[in-house]
Amino acid sequence: MSLPVHLVPSLDGVVAGDEVTVEGDEAHHAVAVRRLRVGEQVVLTDGAGTSVQGPVASTGKRVFAVTVSTVTRHEAPTPSVVVVQALPKGERGELAVEVLTEIGVAEIVPWAAARSVAVWKGERATKSLAKWRSTAREAAKQARRTWFPSVAELASTPDVVDLISAADLAVVLHEESHLPLASIEVPRSGTVVVVVGPEGGLTDEEVDGFVAAGALQVRLGTEVLRTSTAGLAAVAALLSRTDRWG
Repeated sequence: MSLPVHLVPSLDGVVAGDEVTVEGDEAHHAVAVRRLRVGEQVVLTDGAGTSVQGPVASTGKRVFAVTVSTVTRHEAPTPSVVVVQALPKGERGELAVEVLTEIGVAEIVPWAAARSVAVWKGERATKSLAKWRSTAREAAKQARRTWFPSVAELASTPDVVDLISAADLAVVLHEESHLPLASIEVPRSGTVVVVVGPEGGLTDEEVDGFVAAGALQVRLGTEVLRTSTAGLAAVAALLSRTDRWG
């Protein structure tokens, strides 16, 4: 049975025998909802490559402490995968964030594409971004990741062009492309950017701009996937040809 994972701000300098305190909402959920008990084994992670395991030493109303038994540090996975996700309608955005986090992407970039049905402005933008970030955090704990993904601020199309220009490999998913994603050579290190368009599809101007910046226009297959699941399929196809899944 997998041990529960809880996120803490930092584990810098922590060694076996130290006691680490977890406070706030993270502790409240563990103690009040999960009924965490003294002596129970848990895993703590800082989301930046370090995790510790040990028994719960004490619990309180919104706090618990863990005595560290083991400390594990992991290098960041490479190649690093960034997914530019056009804003989907409804709750499909959270679905996309959840599955992309579970599969191991390093960063998710919400993108206001020309044909995006959803619009993030004002208070709605603040709430939607917070929800995406919360979804990523919880999915990362569920997936037992030691490196948590970041969810960037809402990107414009010029922002996406800049990301593509700086990438070691960038692909744009497009059902009209004749280049199969399976034929692309994936770098062993560096950054891979995957651009996923909205329900209404990409405009010619967007595709032309991305290709001019260095992106490859690719297709997954004959089927047309939803925007909320296309990124998952593409990242899985890419990672299957890297040492990360080797």
